[in-house]
Amino acid sequence: MAGTDGAGVRAAVDEMGRVLRPHTERDWAVPAGTLEWDCWTTAAHVAHDLLAYAGQLAGRPADGYLPFDLRVSPTATPARVLAVVAACGGLLATAVDAADPDLRAWHFGPCDPAGFAAMGVAETLLHTHDITRGLRVDWQPPAAPAAAVLARLFPDAPPGPPAEVLLWMTGRAELDGRPRRAAWTWQAALP
Repeated sequence: MAGTDGAGVRAAVDEMGRVLRPHTERDWAVPAGTLEWDCWTTAAHVAHDLLAYAGQLAGRPADGYLPFDLRVSPTATPARVLAVVAACGGLLATAVDAADPDLRAWHFGPCDPAGFAAMGVAETLLHTHDITRGLRVDWQPPAAPAAAVLARLFPDAPPGPPAEVLLWMTGRAELDGRPRRAAWTWQAALP
């Protein structure tokens, strides 16, 4: 399913770059939407998560995250941070494509490659949304990958336009009169 495979990860990262590259000369020290992080830190966080998910698939730990971390140079320009996101997205996409679908690695329980791909797509699209809010760029996650993320990570999502539902499920918006959620979690681990 698009959004839960390597191609989905690549497409989400490409979309992030397409949307944000025209705005790399702007001030990325502004808050990313309603987050406490600024736009630069939020983009670096996306790179971190994509690399962490790739590491989990490659290392296959069964009981926790591998003890490594990504450090993006604090002097990196927004354009360079987006290049790091693209590199880390490529690593995750490659790891997902190379993994046996039956492989399991830890993400608060046993998670399959499709789950790691869906989390990578979700992190990328949701934080692109946060950054566009901070930079005052009009953008919403594309419907097809948002629907795939909802199907894989939020099986209890209500019906509705996928992007709007995804933003509501993750506390970023109201939905059809439902108040913004104050707490949420996705279900990446398999039963």
